[in-house]
Amino acid sequence: MNPQNQVNPISPAAVVRPLNPANAVRESSMGRILLDMGKIKPEDAERILRQQKEKNMRFGEAALSLGLITEVDIQQVLARQFDYPYLPAGQGNFAPELVAAYQPFSPQVETLRAIRSQLMLRWFANGHKSLAIASVNPGEGASLFAANLAVVFSQLGEHTLLIDANLRQPRQHQIFNLSGKQGLSDVLVGRADLNAISKVNSFVDLSVLPAGTLPPNPQELVSRSSFNALSVNVESQFDVVIYDVCAFSSGADALAIAARAGGVLLVARKNTTSLADISAVAEQLARIGAEVVGSVLVEY
Repeated sequence: MNPQNQVNPISPAAVVRPLNPANAVRESSMGRILLDMGKIKPEDAERILRQQKEKNMRFGEAALSLGLITEVDIQQVLARQFDYPYLPAGQGNFAPELVAAYQPFSPQVETLRAIRSQLMLRWFANGHKSLAIASVNPGEGASLFAANLAVVFSQLGEHTLLIDANLRQPRQHQIFNLSGKQGLSDVLVGRADLNAISKVNSFVDLSVLPAGTLPPNPQELVSRSSFNALSVNVESQFDVVIYDVCAFSSGADALAIAARAGGVLLVARKNTTSLADISAVAEQLARIGAEVVGSVLVEY
């Protein structure tokens, strides 16, 4: 899962007066950013500043009216000005379904932000650091939802860690195009340390710990004391820790992780997940003391 003034007359002298392009760029932070991005050249600044004065426009509006930049360029500049990182299509080589990265002004992402707000108020504001994201059955969209949710948390400025704890059908290494082979499973058996966490440079506050080597015993692995130790460690270093968990129908390791995280957000797929199955999972979680923080319905 997007904001004219009355035209004031100006004297001919003001129109033809020589302008210093460097000064024009300095006069506008948007100009500086556009220049840094390579969207405009220093010689374009004089044309933009003249248009700005003639039409009583903002710098970006003037540049847009002259055809020197696009609406997408303006959105990117605003994102940088307000510390709200996102990517143009194709940049970063992430999965295109990572809409929080590529389509931050879409209705889908507005919904994600609303969910983030609810989670901040109802869960993380109460002292919790971790949250498990899980579905009832495989293929119901939990991994992709977890990835997008992690991105919007990082865009809020929360130091966010996404852990791919689905040791059966991991996806985060594909979604974020991570090439390293070590991850959670390797950390849990002592074959790797927290250096296996990958910083996602496109987003200042986002890191991902991929699943790592697929183990033959995922349930036993996440039930080890080393998993608890890891959880405590990462909670001391990050503001938000999101676990992408395997589907509950796939194995009991989902319950073990949910119990450690303390809270679960259930992901259901429209026209696929049955209410009876969701109720059954909620009862299981209640028995182990894990709270169902909420549920979301996805269409992808």
